[in-house]
Amino acid sequence: MAETNVYPLFFEPVFRDYIWGGRNLETLLGRKIPDGVVAESWEISGHPSSFTRVENGPLAGQTLPQVQERLGEALVGTRSRWATDRGRFPLLVKLLDANRRLSVQVHPSDEYARTHEGGELGKAEMWYVLYAQEGAELIYGLSRHTDAAEFRAALENGTLEELLHHTSIQPGDVISVPTGTIHALLEGTLVAEIQQNSDTTYRVYDWGRMGHDGKPRPLHVDKAVEVIDWERVRPQAAVPVPLSSGDVAREELCRSPYFVVEKVSLEEGATYKGQCDGSTFEIWGIVSGSAEIGWDGQRVPFAAVRFVLLPAALGAFAVHAARPATLLRVYAPE
Repeated sequence: MAETNVYPLFFEPVFRDYIWGGRNLETLLGRKIPDGVVAESWEISGHPSSFTRVENGPLAGQTLPQVQERLGEALVGTRSRWATDRGRFPLLVKLLDANRRLSVQVHPSDEYARTHEGGELGKAEMWYVLYAQEGAELIYGLSRHTDAAEFRAALENGTLEELLHHTSIQPGDVISVPTGTIHALLEGTLVAEIQQNSDTTYRVYDWGRMGHDGKPRPLHVDKAVEVIDWERVRPQAAVPVPLSSGDVAREELCRSPYFVVEKVSLEEGATYKGQCDGSTFEIWGIVSGSAEIGWDGQRVPFAAVRFVLLPAALGAFAVHAARPATLLRVYAPE
């Protein structure tokens, strides 16, 4: 393996056109997107349904799974050795434009997905709110304690919304969505999503609307009620944990068994110095401002909103803010 193959990897996004999308990736973020409705931009993906391809350097044109096959542990790190054995990159990064409300849904755990979805991974995720219109909210957990029987009855008699917890959101909010959590993004929001590398979703309720084919979209109620965490009652947005202050301020936003997400705020001219020591890859996402990534005597510009994957074997690197910048740092926990 040549050292030139270990460098910060940018990817060409893959777009999805679900019925709840819009044009906010263009109007709010200045992205060039296809015509029509665009709901999701898959930024870094090794999922079989939508591989992203490297757009820079010697590995340009290769999919993330091809890069992982080539670099192995040098890409994912020792903490994610299971991913090398399985041939599946651990995480998936998306941007979601909820121009209309999403379905009410829930995701399974690894254990349930392995048994019922052909060995698929579960789907724990978190959202960082990039934009929220005035009065925006989302569905996050249950409004009170209930059980499968009452939940099914509410679906049948049209009173499900009474059991759903609505919470207001604003830009910068962080919503952690462990497996089993009933949830739905509602209209007027744009979020960055960090999640397990899975696309397993159990749709519970879809507001009575039709899909692109003019028919109701499929529901998955039986599986959903088997995986819902009935103790997730009125959860709240995550409270950041300060890690450092000053011109390089860090806060831990989310810690799960699958990923840790930090917010790194850099004042103009400030530099974060890091080290990919072989234990874990790092994903950096710049959500405001502009910066540059430096490594091995090289530099590359990095402006909002964009994500980059740093291989575990990259070594020393630096993130320098050309002007004030806010970034997300993602890595695998010990």
